[in-house]
Amino acid sequence: MRFRFHFRLIPFIAACLLATLGIALGNWQQGRAAAKLAIQERLAARAHQPPVSLRSAIAGATAPLADSLAYRRVRLTGRFVADWPLFLANRPMAGRAGYYLVMPFKVADSAVSVLVLRGWLPRAAEYGKLPAFDTPAGEVTIEGTVVASAGQVMDLGRPAPLAPGAIVQNIDTAVASAAIGMPLQNFYVQQTSPDRTDGPELRLLRTWPSPASGIDKHRGYAFQWYALAAMAVLFFVITGFRRGSRQAEAGKREANHATGDAGR
Repeated sequence: MRFRFHFRLIPFIAACLLATLGIALGNWQQGRAAAKLAIQERLAARAHQPPVSLRSAIAGATAPLADSLAYRRVRLTGRFVADWPLFLANRPMAGRAGYYLVMPFKVADSAVSVLVLRGWLPRAAEYGKLPAFDTPAGEVTIEGTVVASAGQVMDLGRPAPLAPGAIVQNIDTAVASAAIGMPLQNFYVQQTSPDRTDGPELRLLRTWPSPASGIDKHRGYAFQWYALAAMAVLFFVITGFRRGSRQAEAGKREANHATGDAGR
């Protein structure tokens, strides 16, 4: 049996478009996995470094601070701006709804101020009711990890102007700086050390999610997109051969029939 391929333009274009889309999306997922792998390696390398003074780290930085200090463990001495708490909503932890408590922190004997992610608080049953927390008074020393972002969630509609005690979906350092009236660094510090106000039952949880999580998920998605691209090509090729073979068989039967009629 001879195999013949029947080419059809429209299925060919559809297969090419689907294959191109699958490869592009697969490459995109592979890129995300590679980026998170680089973050994981950077986190692992900097996790073993001792915390450094934030003032010294800023003074010694040679690149944009959010990039050069990302995932560095730092130590800060200064005061919380206690009258400007902000709450990042839709931040679940261990299956529970809650907020990240964000507060400006002014570093002592310097012009450096930074937003500190102090920890996670559970959301009350009544939405909008703010959870209770304590803020240490006076000068304190805390430790944390520098992050370029506080995390992004879907923000429907136009956010309301920032105000003390505001519940927001996302926060931008430039917007916060203008609202609070003090210059803020273009990064955040995830606090890891306890406050002196933390009691036996710690209200503020500081188990921060890893920004490098989900590498295997992205690789799995990439495989699915590549498989879709391969299936599109295979489907076009197989159906083309099957249609060509059917046409060849039909032509052969017609030829045999015509020969038989001519013989009679």
